[in-house]
Amino acid sequence: MIIERSSVVGAPIGQVWARVVDPEGINDEMRPWMTMSIPRGQESISIDSVAVGEPLGRAWLRLFGLVPFDYDDLTIAELEPGLRFHEKSTMLSMRRWEHERTLRPFDDGSTGVHDRITFEPRLPLVPLTPVLARVLGAFFGHRHRRLARHFG
Repeated sequence: MIIERSSVVGAPIGQVWARVVDPEGINDEMRPWMTMSIPRGQESISIDSVAVGEPLGRAWLRLFGLVPFDYDDLTIAELEPGLRFHEKSTMLSMRRWEHERTLRPFDDGSTGVHDRITFEPRLPLVPLTPVLARVLGAFFGHRHRRLARHFG
């Protein structure tokens, strides 16, 4: 299943990129619904500084920032610094999880943000795929609004 979300953020691409690759910026986008931990031993990373194609370890997803409910076995498969990253991972709940985020500068100084999420739930969740698609679509819409509000 594939979900896509796009929006425009009223800030230059360099500022937006710095925010979307920083763990605090990522967690701010997801709040209050959830947060994501940094894999053990990787506390000082940003997406910009990881080794492409090498697994980083488990990043725990916490409901409301408190209750662990899933993990992302995180790998950044592709990286174009300042423009794009493509995460290819597995999760406790997902056999396949891909998140590709692309930024595009506009002449007026704003930045286009595009997310493409590809997922394949593990067997027990397969019947819930349409529900998961709606929830994930809404969640990434929330992330885009939070990101835009940050630069608002």
